Amino acid sequence: MLEQITSLNDVEVFAKQFISEGVSFHPDDDFNDYVYYKKNKPCYTRKEAEKRNQLMQQCFAICEKNGVDIYLLMFNVTLKETGMDRYIPLQSDTPQ
Repeated sequence: MLEQITSLNDVEVFAKQFISEGVSFHPDDDFNDYVYYKKNKPCYTRKEAEKRNQLMQQCFAICEKNGVDIYLLMFNVTLKETGMDRYIPLQSDTPQ
C-alpha cells in the first residue's frame, strides 16, 4: 500500500490495489463501510480504512491539480485491470 499519493501514476496504483484485493470501490465511499458480502465482515480495520480514506483524499487533490476527472481515471483503470475493457470501451473526457 502506498504511503502517500503524489502523482497521477500513484492514483492509478492506488485504484489497482483495490482490484487486487477483490474490492469493488467508489471514490466517494468511506472505506469504513466496506464489508465482505458473504462473510458480513468489514474489509478493513478502522486503521486501514482511515489510511485508505486519507489516500483517497490525496487522489482527489492530485486529480484536481492536474485537471483529471478522478471518476473517469479510476473507471478506466478498473476496466483495464478486470479485462472488462474488452466489452466496455474505455471512456474519454474529450467529446467525440
